[in-house]
Parts: sequence; C-alpha cells; structure tokens
Amino acid sequence: MNTPCLSRPRGAIRIQDVVKVYDPHGAAVTAVDHCTLDIAPGEICMIVGPSGCGKTSLLNAIAGFHDITSGAIYLDDRLLCGPGRPQSEPGADRVVVFQNGALFPWKTVLDNITFGPLVQGRSTLREAREKARALMADAGLADVESSYPAQLSSGVRRRVEIVRALMNDPSVLLLDEPYRALDSLTKSMMHESLLQTYYRNKVTIFFITHDLEEAIFLGDKVVVMTSRPCRPKKIVTVDIPHPRDHNVLTSRRFRELMDETMSAVHEEAQAAFAAGEREG
Repeated sequence: MNTPCLSRPRGAIRIQDVVKVYDPHGAAVTAVDHCTLDIAPGEICMIVGPSGCGKTSLLNAIAGFHDITSGAIYLDDRLLCGPGRPQSEPGADRVVVFQNGALFPWKTVLDNITFGPLVQGRSTLREAREKARALMADAGLADVESSYPAQLSSGVRRRVEIVRALMNDPSVLLLDEPYRALDSLTKSMMHESLLQTYYRNKVTIFFITHDLEEAIFLGDKVVVMTSRPCRPKKIVTVDIPHPRDHNVLTSRRFRELMDETMSAVHEEAQAAFAAGEREG
C-alpha cells in the first residue's frame, strides 16, 4: 500500500451559523438551521443524515450553486459567502462530483479529463494530456484513455470523474453520493481507490452518503445531521489509522464506531419518519 502524502494540505472549511431558507417570502422552508462545522485541511468529512434533511443544500452553498440566508462559509479563512455576499462564486478550488455523473458521452476519457483546463485556458494541450495521463495511471485508468463513457462500467466512470475533478488542483472535493448506484463489490473497490487517490493528493473531501459503512471506512470524522432542518447532531471521530484497506471492516473498533453512528442516525431517521407522517 502506498504511504500517505506528507505535503501540506489545503482546504480548511469553516461553516459558521449558516441558515438556508427556501422561498423566504412564501412557503419559507428552512433546509439548514444555524449549522456550525469546522473541517480541517486535508480531512475526509463524511456527512450522513435522513433523506431531504438539507445535506445537499449545504454542499451547494459551499460550491456556490445557491445562496445562504444568513451565517458565513470560509475556505482557508477566505469568505466564500456571508454578510454582503449571500452566494459564493463557483471556483476551481471546489469541485463537485454528483451521483449521476456528468461525463460528455461524445468525448473520450482523455478528452473528458482534459476539457476543464483547456476550456479555461489554464493549460496547453500537451500539458493537460501529460497531467491527465499521470493522474489516470495513478487511478488505474491508463488503458481506457481512448474509450468513451458508454463503453465503461459505472465504477470506472466514477474514477474518471474523480480524476477529472483533480485536474483543477482543487482544495476541496465535494462528493454527493457518488457511489450510491454501485453494487457492493464495486463500491468496496471504489472506496480503496478513492483512499489511494486521497493519499497521493491530500485534498479535503466533503462527502455526503447514506451508507454508514462507507462513511466510517473513508472518513476522518462522520457528521450526523438532524432531520430537516439540517445541523450537526453528533460528530464521530474515526480513530482508525491511515492507510486503510478492507481489513479494517472486520475490526472491533470499526464495529464500535458503526454502532455509535447508527444510534444517532436511527434517532434522526425516526424523527424524519414521524414528521413525514404528520405532514401527510
């Protein structure tokens, strides 16, 4: 197994008393309610909670896809959004990978990966291809550079999307359930692949999931969110040392952390279920 990267990480995220209200002058649906959370540079922060609780609203605010109602979000002490600036500008320092994917079906893998730096004018074609091929080799993708997305398995497409995101040298990867549709065996392989990529790049990862095993296997910490509106209920520190591989799944400490996290998640799932029944 590769040794974790020792270079200085970037990507400290500070979420400070953030509130997000949709349609404030009408239905006034509060998605995020006075949420405060600190994520250290180079940390893998896993976000879990009931469906519809507001996790993706928080991710979208960090990415700059929509505004916040109050509070502030900082990246490396730089204000992304807050007083006087309700919505952050999207930037190459924060790259999102969604569960449904967004590869261009008419472009090869290599052309998909190099598209961003080329269209932004940040690299020459030669530079972009050299960097892409190096990242692809690290991710085990060297033999698919001429393939099209439709020719690849769903797991390989996800690896391509992660590599494409890393082409921008982001400080933060924002992952919204990227492995949700994968079978358990493929998902397990993707987890180990993501960790190997992380060890080489040491990028901060903000990762939304409903899979508690995934959360604990990957995460440095797991943040359990309340049912809507979203705010941290419990933060579980995952004190399993890196580097990790599938053997940690059978360890006593892993099961203890699963039990601790499951208890908090189950309470919020019950609350969300009860609220749904009342609303119905």
